[in-house]
Amino acid sequence: MKAVFIYNRAAGQRDVHDELDTVFDYLTEHGWEPTIHETQAPGHATELAREAAQQGADMVVAVGGDGTIGEVASGLVGEDITMGVLPVGTGNLWAHMLGLPVWSPVYPSALMDAARVLVRGKRRAIDVGQMGERYFLLWCGIGFDAQVARNVEPHRDIRRTLGNLTYVVTGVAQAFALRGTRMTIVVDGHARRCRVLLILVSNAQLYGPSLRVSPEAQLDDGLLDISIFRGQNVVDVARHFVLLLVGRQETSSRIEMLRGKSIQVLGEKPLAVHLDGDPAGNTPLSIKVLHHAIELVVPPWAPGTLFREGGGDQESEITLGARLQRQLLRQRRQWRYESARIIERLGSYLRRSDKE
Repeated sequence: MKAVFIYNRAAGQRDVHDELDTVFDYLTEHGWEPTIHETQAPGHATELAREAAQQGADMVVAVGGDGTIGEVASGLVGEDITMGVLPVGTGNLWAHMLGLPVWSPVYPSALMDAARVLVRGKRRAIDVGQMGERYFLLWCGIGFDAQVARNVEPHRDIRRTLGNLTYVVTGVAQAFALRGTRMTIVVDGHARRCRVLLILVSNAQLYGPSLRVSPEAQLDDGLLDISIFRGQNVVDVARHFVLLLVGRQETSSRIEMLRGKSIQVLGEKPLAVHLDGDPAGNTPLSIKVLHHAIELVVPPWAPGTLFREGGGDQESEITLGARLQRQLLRQRRQWRYESARIIERLGSYLRRSDKE
């Protein structure tokens, strides 16, 4: 197995060089021939991945966060090669969604366990979204979140130190100045015009470690899930966020959920765009889905709901650290659910008090 590892040193909050040496020793023992290349600038991972495919590698492994994963995937679309992932980013949403081991203080062996997935995992053909000559695995964001990503991008050192808190602080500050923009969204030839805060075109279920924006999205169904968040200002942003926390977005008349193979977005002024968290220009734009464009290694225990043919081998070997990570993630989701429920009840109480 000739494997090329593409490492984004700027990803995440830790230097993992020593851990990668241990990973390579393990893979070598299993008959692999690993080599590593470090990215030098945005977009470099795509070039390196394309070169690896053209030079006959059997697998290309993205070592980084969601942006790095998206860049590597962009270089492998249409190639007869398998892609793997070692998550070392800040958000690691792709890893959380698939159940890939992610490092934490209580799970220091996560990178080695992720390497075991490369050896023992299942291979799945998955879809990719395309915008012009660029591609995305997770989502394309238009509007509010893309502007946050653009504002954070120049401050890589701060992001590396504070992690996801950088996005939270920037998002809160930006929300107070936010105003809805009138846009036209065309899905498979059917147009709608409305004032929006955010449009999310997803190939994935998760948006944030516990925000399941598109709970029915599948990675291999040949469709993209579109979420249109309508609104005017910060009040609407807060309302949308609470509904997402409790998983009740489908009950809101101001959140429209659609599915389709092609999407066009244009409007009265340009809105910022991101692909898998990386800034990607402005609207207008055109997006389409490429069915089964990449073969990817996924854990045997990846949730079956992510794939049309199901999956999720619950009997597969999994370490104690991975089990602890899953339990902590479930506890965090429960805590966020309870917090949102308390906020909702408090709001109802305050509204009743005002009426009285």
